[in-house]
Amino acid sequence: MEKLSPHELILKTLKEKSSMKQDVFANTNKVFKTMKSTAKKLAADFKSEVSAIDKRVIIEYKEKGEFEFELRVAGDLLIFSMHTNIFEFDKAHQVWKSSYVREDHTRSFCGIINIYNFLNDSFTYKRINDVGYVIGRMFVNKENHYFIEGKRQLGFLYNDFVHAVIDEKTIKAVLESTILYCLDFDLFTPPFDAIKELSVSDMLTASENMQMKTGKRLGFRFQVDNDEVD
Repeated sequence: MEKLSPHELILKTLKEKSSMKQDVFANTNKVFKTMKSTAKKLAADFKSEVSAIDKRVIIEYKEKGEFEFELRVAGDLLIFSMHTNIFEFDKAHQVWKSSYVREDHTRSFCGIINIYNFLNDSFTYKRINDVGYVIGRMFVNKENHYFIEGKRQLGFLYNDFVHAVIDEKTIKAVLESTILYCLDFDLFTPPFDAIKELSVSDMLTASENMQMKTGKRLGFRFQVDNDEVD
């Protein structure tokens, strides 16, 4: 085989790898746009139905830019964020155990959509010390194959990277699973020993900065769900 010059090697790499990454980005961006429109419709549908039950319960979709949107569900805030870069899995990752990836290593390059769960009040009252959690990461490759690393149903319902191809029906199911998870993931009171002492400074500034940290599992190991994402 003829040895390529550095110039030729650069062109070959740009053609094979960079073009492939553009395809992955385009696929992920298309999925994210569909996710946006589906979430917006879901929010509108639930809003009309929930308002008939209790007008105090708020369901709301909010656009936050090209690569981010929010879905408020009662006291929870789900934030969906698409990363603009493309990533490859390291060789220790489970995706490399499949013949699907071993036959074509470029299938391991994926775009990522992160799903975060916060308390809506954390943003409403600017409680900057509050914590949220990554509850899922969706990976999409050049062939629109996908899987999700995540908590509970998000982790075991959507993990067939070899066969699963993303479509609008699946995106709706993912959104519904995400909503169900955050509704089941309740706020725990922090241990008494974690809050029994406050400085004068903490107390004086609490009304402004809400420095008493709040999170759904504050003071508890998140692993109590027994499905921690590594």
